[in-house]
Amino acid sequence: MTTALAEPAAGDAAAPAPLSAKQKAAIEADYVTKGRKKFRQRFVEAAEKKFATLSTKNNFWHRMMGLFFLPVAYRTGIKFRGKAAEMRGSEEAPFECVVPFSRFNKNWYNAMAGAALLANSEVAGGMFIFKEAGGDYTVVCKHLEYTFRRPCLGPAIYRVVPREDVASLVATGDEFNITVDMTILQAVVKKDEKDKKVGTSIATFHVTPKSKYWDRKVKTKAREKGVLKG
Repeated sequence: MTTALAEPAAGDAAAPAPLSAKQKAAIEADYVTKGRKKFRQRFVEAAEKKFATLSTKNNFWHRMMGLFFLPVAYRTGIKFRGKAAEMRGSEEAPFECVVPFSRFNKNWYNAMAGAALLANSEVAGGMFIFKEAGGDYTVVCKHLEYTFRRPCLGPAIYRVVPREDVASLVATGDEFNITVDMTILQAVVKKDEKDKKVGTSIATFHVTPKSKYWDRKVKTKAREKGVLKG
């Protein structure tokens, strides 16, 4: 499509009258609708949504998707296990992820590496939001901070609690920011032990409907080609 929105040259009697804002919006909407079909194949979009949804269903599909799209997370072995066991049935029960105490995650003095604890904070928070929002959204971390309290000498448990209500934000159908607080614990190794708090983390994510993401990308390409102005 080669419709141009450039204003006619001044003094050109043969030039058509300037387009109104309503006409420009109609042409832009038409270009986005047709351009989206050309820019992405429907099969690819449907497959992406299907796999994204599967990755939130169980750890098998999460691991498979991680192997292809997030290999570092796959190597760390992070898994989600739902609500905290001792609080199941309560609406306030935090969402939990577990990182195994594996060779890949250890540092030279046989403790969980700080890089592994920090990086998996982003993964754990993103897993929670992605699970709540569903496959129709993209989730990008905007801010991440981690406070180290003590060495982690066993598997790490991430307990994720959102500051905002994810369901109400998703119901708006628009993009939004959401912040989650995470408590990181060293899991029990022996029966007489208790989970030990090894750190805390705060992460802020930007969540965007995929439809808006693609519309934005098509418009960017249109502006690069001079089809759309502004």
